[in-house]
Order: sequence, then structure tokens, then C-alpha cells
Amino acid sequence: MNDSLPAKEPVLRVVPMPADTNQHGDLFGGWIMAQVDVAGGVIAARRARGRVATVAVNSFTFKHPVHVGDLVTFYAEIARVGSTSVTVDVEVYAQRDPRDQVTFKVTEASLTYVATDSERRPRPIPPP
Repeated sequence: MNDSLPAKEPVLRVVPMPADTNQHGDLFGGWIMAQVDVAGGVIAARRARGRVATVAVNSFTFKHPVHVGDLVTFYAEIARVGSTSVTVDVEVYAQRDPRDQVTFKVTEASLTYVATDSERRPRPIPPP
């Protein structure tokens, strides 16, 4: 299978390193989860025009493994805006083997963020 990257701007691109693996050399799922949270948070904060906090991981599916050295690209888009919250869908792709490049969709996730004020209390999302 060789997926293609979406025709939109990525939010984040990262290359996992050996320090991101467990004792068996497998990439930590938590590493990908953290990067997904960063990518989703960038889009949520942009829409909320300020600080946001992750309040829910609505879904998270690992479709294929990610390997050390893969170029991992994160795409995020707003799925829903509430009065104080923003739900973001994130898709993650890995590209490997630069000589014969193969692209895999490796993860799909949906996260909800709440906009917070300087006291870290929920605040309204401003109009677009």
C-alpha cells in the first residue's frame, strides 16, 4: 500500500529517533500521541486565539507502525467549534525509504481542547 500525502499544509513534521523507542526498538505509541496533541493544539490555539488545554481524546487509531528515521507528517483540521471548545481531527502519515519512497497513513485521531484564560478557566471562543 502506498498512500499519498494530503494536498494541504502540514502542521508538524518530525523524524523519530532511537531515543523514542522501547527496549525492543519499537517506537513508543505515546510518542506519536504526544506529537498528535501538539499538532492538534496548534490548530485549536489558532482558532481559539490563545491558550487551550486538551480535555478529551475522542478517538485514536494506530493503523501502521512508525519506524525510526521515518519522516512523520501531521495534518490537522477543525471538526467542530463549541462555545468554549474546539474539536480537531488529526491525520498522521509516515514516509520511509527515500530511494523508493513509500507513504503510509499511520494514525487518525480526534481531540477536544478547551480555550482557557490566564487563570486557566474556560473562556469563550471568539467568532471567526
